[in-house]
Amino acid sequence: MPVVKSREEKINLRTGNLSLIHEPVGYRKNLSGRMDVSPSELKFRKPCTQDGAGIWDLVRETDVLDLNSAYCYLMLGKYFPDTCLVAEYEQKIIGFVSAFLLPQNPEIVFVWQVAVAGSMRKKGLGTMLLKELLKRKACEKVRFLETTVTLSNVASQSLFCRLARDTRSRLEVTVCFPANLFPKSNHETEFLFHIGPWQRELIK
Repeated sequence: MPVVKSREEKINLRTGNLSLIHEPVGYRKNLSGRMDVSPSELKFRKPCTQDGAGIWDLVRETDVLDLNSAYCYLMLGKYFPDTCLVAEYEQKIIGFVSAFLLPQNPEIVFVWQVAVAGSMRKKGLGTMLLKELLKRKACEKVRFLETTVTLSNVASQSLFCRLARDTRSRLEVTVCFPANLFPKSNHETEFLFHIGPWQRELIK
């Protein structure tokens, strides 16, 4: 199985049984848990400022994502609702994605965080959130998705590999933010995942 090559260094993104490669034909299909609830029972909508505290709680409970200030999530709900998304089940926030269009290239949407409640993990909700985001009017001209992922975050690696596979898109991985740029010495290197271009009809 080929190894991803960074522009800056040769990297082998192998964690557990997951291997990331350039071409989507090589991705393993996720065969884990089935959705306990029908997709029709889920509600996807834009966030608002009133969701800030609930989103903050959701991100905190993941124990994986960097927890930003509550003010940050209030800002996302107020100023970036067109490129952010919440998923609700029984009037409770169980999923969240934050993203923005690159000012210098509106064909690229950058996904900042994807958070899924513990009870809903490994059921495909993360992929559903991303596809719902890409179907938004704000993303109608988007042809590429970018995000950053650390080596230890296997769940995110799997999520974005699955998106690339489902949309028959190319995945390229390069170093984005080396560990030495962060003020805390224990922060891992953030690798940039660049996915696309895709066929819009495959985003269902």
